[in-house]
Amino acid sequence: MKIAFKILCLCFLGLTLFVNPTLAQEPENIKTESSEPDEDRPLDDIVPKRIVKEKQLLSYQPLREADVFWEKRIWRVIDVREKMNLPFAYPERPFFEILMDAAVNGDITVYSVEDDKFSYKLNPEEVANMGASVDTVITFDPETYEEQVTVVRNELNMEDVKRFRFKEVWFFDEETSTMNVRILGIAPLIDVNDDNGNFRYEKPMFWIYYPECREILARERAYNGGNDASPVSWEDMIERREFSSYIFKESNVYDRRLESYMTGVDLLLEADKIKQEIFNFEHDLWTY
Repeated sequence: MKIAFKILCLCFLGLTLFVNPTLAQEPENIKTESSEPDEDRPLDDIVPKRIVKEKQLLSYQPLREADVFWEKRIWRVIDVREKMNLPFAYPERPFFEILMDAAVNGDITVYSVEDDKFSYKLNPEEVANMGASVDTVITFDPETYEEQVTVVRNELNMEDVKRFRFKEVWFFDEETSTMNVRILGIAPLIDVNDDNGNFRYEKPMFWIYYPECREILARERAYNGGNDASPVSWEDMIERREFSSYIFKESNVYDRRLESYMTGVDLLLEADKIKQEIFNFEHDLWTY
């Protein structure tokens, strides 16, 4: 009787698999909390946003050397903790993350900070290791209670990058009789802390040639606090100069920064003086 019952169960199982063979296969496409997001997930918006991603970048207006009547090189610092610069630290897609991803993937060329003239190129592997550190941690085996030395790699913390350096050129174009500015490079500044986590100093990580990076920034959407539906790219925000900054260096015969001979309030006043000199130069060219 038992043998007949087992034979009957086997026959029923075989018939079930014959009718629905997928039951015999291992389940596929099972998503867990740690898996990648589902490609077929619902749209987190009312319409797909494609304007920024499909935007055609406009090249700079052609410029001849003979038309550059006057120019001045300026170095400035942007602090993402200032209210106007908060979009640079937008958690969903920070500005530094955009630059870092493009540099690691080899989409843009990254240059060393040995100078700010884009002289020495860095490979993506060197960029990926920037800001990362290796520590040794002592642990104990739960069974034998023996000490074990484990090597732990600490990845770069995006929140340690709080400021950026911009290198730009202000120039007067005789062809159009206008004062213009073009950004040449961007360098993120990373905080360096001691073993106790106390801030020591900040240093530039690498330089990015901005004209090469415009194509990528033009397809990256920036946060627009006034209207979520308004498509604004990072290239738009930078070209429209929607950020707050201060000057820390101008081209000079000593090639020195303002902080080398100014401190405190005098440093801020000197930076504002340089900005006013550029404005007054253009203003004085006109006669009324």
